[in-house]
Amino acid sequence: MRIKNRTTTAALLAIVFCCLSATSAVAATKPVPVPEPTPTPAPNSGGQEFGQPNLADRPIVEGSRAKRLANGRAAAPLNAPDVVQQAIWAANEIVGRPYLYGGGHSSFVSRGYDCSGTISYALHGASLLKSPLDSGLFMRWGARGVGRWITVRTNPGHAYVDIAGLRLDTSAAEDPRGGKGPRWRPLRKSSSGYVARHPVGF
Repeated sequence: MRIKNRTTTAALLAIVFCCLSATSAVAATKPVPVPEPTPTPAPNSGGQEFGQPNLADRPIVEGSRAKRLANGRAAAPLNAPDVVQQAIWAANEIVGRPYLYGGGHSSFVSRGYDCSGTISYALHGASLLKSPLDSGLFMRWGARGVGRWITVRTNPGHAYVDIAGLRLDTSAAEDPRGGKGPRWRPLRKSSSGYVARHPVGF
């Protein structure tokens, strides 16, 4: 009787051992999940994102003074407020257009611009003006005196604007490069005969 019990016990132990071995074998062959690798951002190719403004249309120069470029446009100073930079970049859009009396008054979009139409376009591009003004109305625009960054010089017959060290003017006075119509030009030596106005804060 004792021998039979020993035989039965041995058989049971053998069965348990076989089951455990089979379970271990299954566990050993079951694939272990591998975490997916984190995507690596593509290196910067040097281009710009789709939908962003074209950087070529928004030239920047170090410092606090604008610089006239070889193509006639102006580079906005890095240290200038965004409003000033926007005014310069807006003016660049019409630089080189022909002089047209009344141009830029019925609409900011025109094939040509006169003196105050040119100023109006630049200021509108910087969100400083809602509708075009003529030179007479500019005499009462903004605040009196010279501005830190932007100064409109105006009288009943003509107007121009100084922005960050450059003059935006349709007149070629004191400009060795000449040309009539919206152009970036050197500052005039004297502004006698003109009223100075500026946007508040600029």
